[in-house]
Amino acid sequence: MSFLQVKNLSKSFGGNRAVHNVSFELKKGELLALIGPNGAGKSTCFNMLYGILSPDEGSVQLGGKELIGMKPRDIWRLGVGRTFQITAVYNSMSVIENVQMAFISHHHKAFSTFSRAARLYRDDAMRLLELISMADQADRAANILAYGDLKRLELAVALAHDPDLLLMDEPTAGMAPTERRALMKLAADIVADRGVSVLFTEHDMDVVFENAHRLLVLNRGELLAEGSVDEVRANAQVQEVYLGGGATFASGGSEHA
Repeated sequence: MSFLQVKNLSKSFGGNRAVHNVSFELKKGELLALIGPNGAGKSTCFNMLYGILSPDEGSVQLGGKELIGMKPRDIWRLGVGRTFQITAVYNSMSVIENVQMAFISHHHKAFSTFSRAARLYRDDAMRLLELISMADQADRAANILAYGDLKRLELAVALAHDPDLLLMDEPTAGMAPTERRALMKLAADIVADRGVSVLFTEHDMDVVFENAHRLLVLNRGELLAEGSVDEVRANAQVQEVYLGGGATFASGGSEHA
């Protein structure tokens, strides 16, 4: 049964048609990759799903509830988490404090002089840091973390909200190839264990092919192809868009478009 339903989503900026008539569905517990060349409309789609942009037309339903017209915070309250291309954590806080703040927000807890934030949800935060193999860095300042660790911390912050749907916008951007594959494998294992639905964009085709259950391919704002890894790999139109024809996705590889 579909958990997320997107129908006829469209968005233009002036005379530029960024997204046109895009429709797809996402099942519970599914990892769905949204790929396409630069400028294909991937981030615009993400921003419409999360309420940052209002579509010109179309519908986005989560568990039967319409999201169009809702603010990002209200969408987040419905169980939608998000990570960003550029990491969004509190650099002035420690690793564990970042995760604690996410738990505090999730549980609608305000803190006062009688209940200091540093004492709230520390055990919960530590368990989540253990899950992402960062418990040994719990008290380190976020602003001195390596980039790959920042990406893992951002994932932990998103998971602290206990999302049913996780939107991951280029989760491995800026990382070395081995770090990319390790982070996405970690995310895939965690969400599989929790039954979270995931929609993610990604430029590294190895990361996509190794982890996605299904793929959507956008080109110039329109849905070009949809299917399994093997089906998309074999699609002549997709090969033309990515590689100019005459080649195939034989063993993955990064998108350079």
